[in-house]
Amino acid sequence: MTSPQTRKGLLLKADPIAAAFRDEVKGSLGQCSRPPKLVGILATTSAPSNNYAEFTRKQCEELGVEFILKKVGAATSPDLGEGEGVEEAIIEANEDPSIHGIMVYFPIFGAQQDHYLQQAGFFFLSAVVSPLKDVEGLHFKFHYNLYHNIRFIEPKSLASSVLAPPSQLTETETEDPPAGTVKSIIPCTPLAIVKCLEFLGVYNKILPYGDRAYGKTITVINRSEVVGRPLAALLANDGARVISVDIDSIQEYTKRPRISSNPSSESAAAQRYHPRHIVHPSNLTLEEALAISDVVVSAVPSSTYKVKTEWLKDGCICLNVAADKNFEKDVRDKASIYVPAVGKVTIFMLLRNLLRLQQYQQL
Repeated sequence: MTSPQTRKGLLLKADPIAAAFRDEVKGSLGQCSRPPKLVGILATTSAPSNNYAEFTRKQCEELGVEFILKKVGAATSPDLGEGEGVEEAIIEANEDPSIHGIMVYFPIFGAQQDHYLQQAGFFFLSAVVSPLKDVEGLHFKFHYNLYHNIRFIEPKSLASSVLAPPSQLTETETEDPPAGTVKSIIPCTPLAIVKCLEFLGVYNKILPYGDRAYGKTITVINRSEVVGRPLAALLANDGARVISVDIDSIQEYTKRPRISSNPSSESAAAQRYHPRHIVHPSNLTLEEALAISDVVVSAVPSSTYKVKTEWLKDGCICLNVAADKNFEKDVRDKASIYVPAVGKVTIFMLLRNLLRLQQYQQL
């Protein structure tokens, strides 16, 4: 007698998740007095970057967003270096009042997997692109807000070099900005991942806003400033226990305080959670982290890196964010849901940021 075939988990592509956001963006564009203009700067020969640039163009054209792809450096000639001309192109776009948003395609300094160079690319962008036009949410102001759980800002603050102190954190029960404030811009790829998790029911809407991922353990493999670290902060600030895995360390992000030696001296709110996440070293190995994780997100930029299926918790949710597949082919033998890519959601997070920045520029 043959044993029944083991049922595999669901392979879920990003299309149904992206559809609602496409409708939202389309509706918002219909209310604009003029369509926003987005400039994409490409300075690399990287095939994934070129493909994403063309994908951006296609989506913008279909929705009525004016998109200009500006190629510089190696994207225009093999005689020029990777990343050459990017700063000049950004400054020109910053100073052009007709442009509402700027994005730069990674990797800026070539496709080689050099951690230092890729991190340098992030810090370069975070300092050069105007926060009023940063659709990718990579400016240091937006990262400061994210890491300090500052969700709402005064729009005029984007034109200032002053950072809001964490003490100005606005407590709120809803997602609606308090009077006189607007939503801070969130990095589009981490935000897309959060929206995927909301769609999949990982976030519990019954729980209070800002705590809806409570009870979930999530492992994020990659701690880059572009994806992994801001994603870990987002999830932890929403209540999750996040295990952040990088090449040389494993950390835990959480806003749940450790057990106090004198709990009677603390308020009930303080015992419940910190106003923003804290980070501390983890003693877990990757295998141990995966075994307890309800969700696993991997964004390792390597074709050889694979998450071992045998280490996964049975019934977990897995999301691949890297251009190369980070999970083994049999991932659905353990995962209840596997999302192989999130790019189609990311583009609509980027366009939502564009529409918000166009509005903020007018306030």
